[in-house]
Amino acid sequence: MKLATTHIKLTSLLTCSFLLCTFIFAQAQSSTVSAAVDSTHIKIGEQIKYTITVETDSLNLVSFPEDQTFSPLEMVEALKIDTTKKKDRVTLQRIYALTQFDSGTYTIPPQRIAIDEKPFFTDSFRIKVADVAVDTTKQKMYDIKPLVQVEKSYTNILKYIVFALAALAILGALFYWFVLRKKPLTEEEKIALLPPYDRALKQLKELENSRYLIQDEYKKYYSELTDIVRAYLEEDVHISAMESTTDQLIERLELLKDAGELSLDDDTITQFKKVLQTADLVKFAKSKPDISIAESDRSAVEKIVVKTKEALPEPTEDDLLENEAYLEAYAAEKRKKRIYIGIGVLAGLLVLGTGISVAYFGFKTVKDTLFGYPTKELLEKEWVKSHYGVPAIELETPEVLIRKEIAIPEDAKEVIQTNGTFAYGNYLSLFSITVNSTLYKEQIEPDMEAAVGAFLGSLEKNGIKNILPKEDEFYTKSGKPGAKIYGTGQYTGEGPMNNKRFKFTGLLFGGKGFTQQVYITWEEDDAYAEQIVERILATVDVKTEM
Repeated sequence: MKLATTHIKLTSLLTCSFLLCTFIFAQAQSSTVSAAVDSTHIKIGEQIKYTITVETDSLNLVSFPEDQTFSPLEMVEALKIDTTKKKDRVTLQRIYALTQFDSGTYTIPPQRIAIDEKPFFTDSFRIKVADVAVDTTKQKMYDIKPLVQVEKSYTNILKYIVFALAALAILGALFYWFVLRKKPLTEEEKIALLPPYDRALKQLKELENSRYLIQDEYKKYYSELTDIVRAYLEEDVHISAMESTTDQLIERLELLKDAGELSLDDDTITQFKKVLQTADLVKFAKSKPDISIAESDRSAVEKIVVKTKEALPEPTEDDLLENEAYLEAYAAEKRKKRIYIGIGVLAGLLVLGTGISVAYFGFKTVKDTLFGYPTKELLEKEWVKSHYGVPAIELETPEVLIRKEIAIPEDAKEVIQTNGTFAYGNYLSLFSITVNSTLYKEQIEPDMEAAVGAFLGSLEKNGIKNILPKEDEFYTKSGKPGAKIYGTGQYTGEGPMNNKRFKFTGLLFGGKGFTQQVYITWEEDDAYAEQIVERILATVDVKTEM
């Protein structure tokens, strides 16, 4: 394929008559940059190869264009950089595949290449994209199909349901593990469930095998020894033993003996008193008896427990029921404790998870995710790309726009050939979008100022006052120019929207015989609506040829 190339150097300008390609040479510090295209005429959807060649010193750092810098053409692919080295010089070449899916004449803007952070710019290229010719004698033509109601997508709803079920499953598993699951009893719990007599004997056996005496911890040894026997007497004999002094405890035992409620002999009571007195000396006077005496005292206490058990009358049915009630109450208390722990763990996880989410995403995002918000749901929906009206306006929206029947005044019917208005929501809802395409009977120039005035007037009629409009230029994704009007206003009518502030954006396009308009309104400070608007504006394109 022939190439049309133009070489530009610092000292001279040479023109070559090659077809279809242009070169630009920029030279500084012995570096040269050139660009070329393999074709300036393509059909819709065909690709052209845009080649950038850099010749420079091998030590220089070269940065090529990245991302979509070729707009209004779309970059399909960027091939790897081809490097050729010769002595201390290096030649770098990169090819980009570009395309366009709408007919018209487009200009590829100059591309910036940085060599050691110094910018070099290529020349621009004009590319003509032609329609694909259709032979209507062989290809049948059909009317445009009317809009049909599509089935609502439940993709996002299903996603939320799956997330919710997964969260519930995790919480349920945690609740079962910490609350409902029957855990094996610890050694302490097993001992606590034993009858007082069996528990006392088991604890005395464990005390015998302890290392208190070996480690010279007599105070701990005697404290545990007396606590065991006092606890037993309190539970089985039903006397206040834990808080009694030695003399008080012995006095109570003697009273029970004299009353015939406890058949203990005098030797057992005397021996018990000696053990308690020795324990008092150890705990309060730092006495230190021989190990043999300490071991003998433990044996004496064990005998006292046994004899006391034998001296007690047989338990009545009421006693047995009372003991059973105690065990049931103990088990219920344990279950209640597990429930409280489980609820505490779940509440802690929820608070922790919520706190982390709020810190990372922000309170409003977390609240709107949990409880929902209309514009957030719109933003996260599966968007629809469609064409509206004649000439067509192309854009992507969260919902399909619905055709609105607009009453055209009689005097306007003489001028308007067709009018198509499509909308979602209205000016007083949290978010609205209206698209209008009008085709006139004659090739007249559209009055854009009148269209802007009509839009602002419709806002005022709907109760939006204090409107502050601004104007700017706007270019579609294919580079087609239009006008943009945007600003803020305040709703001063009745109802829940009173005093709410709104933002609006209007896009106006037109040519001889037609106008195309896109109007969007949303509540001010709505971050989700802002993202929706940005996304819509990035997808807007218009058909300007009939």
